[in-house]
Amino acid sequence: MSQLEILRESLGQCDEIILDALLMRNRIVEDIMAYKKSNDLPILQPEQEAKQKEWLEKRMEKKRHKAEVEDVFGSITMNSKRIQSRKLFNYNIVLIGFMGTGKSTISEFLKNSFAMEVIEMDQIIAEREGMTISDIFEVYGEQYFRNLETNLLIEMQSKTNVVISCGGGTPMRECNVVEMKKNGRVVLLTAKPETILNRVKDSHDRPLIENNKTVPFIADLMEKRREKYEAAADIIIETDGKDELQICEELILRLRQMDNK
Repeated sequence: MSQLEILRESLGQCDEIILDALLMRNRIVEDIMAYKKSNDLPILQPEQEAKQKEWLEKRMEKKRHKAEVEDVFGSITMNSKRIQSRKLFNYNIVLIGFMGTGKSTISEFLKNSFAMEVIEMDQIIAEREGMTISDIFEVYGEQYFRNLETNLLIEMQSKTNVVISCGGGTPMRECNVVEMKKNGRVVLLTAKPETILNRVKDSHDRPLIENNKTVPFIADLMEKRREKYEAAADIIIETDGKDELQICEELILRLRQMDNK
C-alpha cells in the first residue's frame, strides 16, 4: 500500500468518526429538546451558545486551521438549531400586527435562534417589483399591492417551518387570513401607539403614515384595524417593555400550549 493510500485510509477513518459523532450529537440535541419540553424549561438559552463559542475560542487559540474549524462548528450549530425548530414547529409562524410592533425584529431573532427561513413579505414584494412599497402604492395603487400579498401567501403554503412577517395591512383582507391559516399559526404582535411612533418616527417607507406621524393618527388607525387583527390571530403578544428574548419565549410557550390542546 502506497503512502497516499495509507493517508486516504486514515482520512476515511476520520470521516467515520466524525459521522458517528455527528449522528450522536444530533440525537442528543433531540433528547435535550424533549427534556426541555417535558419539564417546561425555557427553549431559548442563548447563554449556552455563548459558552460553546467561548470554549471553541479557547480550544483553537493559536492552532492551525482555526478559521476552518470555526466554520465547521458554525454549520454544526446551525443544523442543531434547525433540528430544534423542526421539533417545535411543523408549520409556518405568521407574524401580523401594526407597523412598528416588532415583526421584523422578532423574525430576525427567530432566524438567529432556530436557523429558520424568514419571509419578509414587503421586502420580497419590493424586490420582485423592483421598486419600494411607497412607489408601488403610488404607481399601481393599494389594490395591486394587496393582490401581490395574497399571491405570496398562497405561494408560502408549499413551505413549512418558516417565519412569515406580514405587512401591517395584510390581515385586513379576509382571503389573506384564510391563506395564512392553511399552513401556519398566526401571531399578533401589539404595542401602544406611543411605542409605535417612537419606533417608526425616523422611517420613510410607511406610506400610510408618512405625513401623519402622530399618536392620535396612529391610535385611530390601529383601532380601525384592531377587530380584524384580533379575529385573525391564534395568539396575541404585547411587546411593550419586553426584549426580543422575552417576546420569543412567550411566543414559543403560547404556541406549544396551543399545539398541546
